Amino acid sequence: MEKFIAGYRQFRETYFRENRAFIQDLMQKGQAPKHLMIACSDSRIDPSLEFGVEPGEMFIVRNVANLVPPFEPDGHSHGTSAALEFAVRVLKVEHVIVMGHAKCGGIKALLDQPPNSDFIAAWMRMAEPAREKAMKETTTREAAQRCCEHEAVRISLENLLTFPWVKAAVDAGQVELHGWYFDLETATLSIMNKATGAFEVV
Repeated sequence: MEKFIAGYRQFRETYFRENRAFIQDLMQKGQAPKHLMIACSDSRIDPSLEFGVEPGEMFIVRNVANLVPPFEPDGHSHGTSAALEFAVRVLKVEHVIVMGHAKCGGIKALLDQPPNSDFIAAWMRMAEPAREKAMKETTTREAAQRCCEHEAVRISLENLLTFPWVKAAVDAGQVELHGWYFDLETATLSIMNKATGAFEVV
């Protein structure tokens, strides 16, 4: 914990002091990001670091395996759906990016299907078609993991369009959906080609 406190003090003495006017202006005017990124909770993945994001530039939602659930207005707790609604309907973001990543622990859990789980197994069940495809089309564990990671992004993009206000915004040209895949080990970003569905290295 002392490391984090020291980091906070350094932040106050450096970034905050050097950017105080920018921060105060940002806080007084409110946020108006044009991009929503749905990323994984994995501690190794940091969108702000990897994409040079400044405060106020990107609305970031993080969860296990960067999944978007389907539209289910059932009155239950839906953190990702609530954040999506806020970003699209209130903040009026223009781009929604679903970013998967290599060696994702959530995808590993989906492939392994551990027996003892209160929430992870149920959460990952929405990506079961990704597991089924990976099992059919790959022959190695590494290939299955990557295939499943790619397919999970595609499933999330499909699920985004089950939200009526997302689909309406997309159809009206107000919102554009993107599928990204990041490999931290090689610092490689791949973007899904909307015409072919293939992930192409930037």
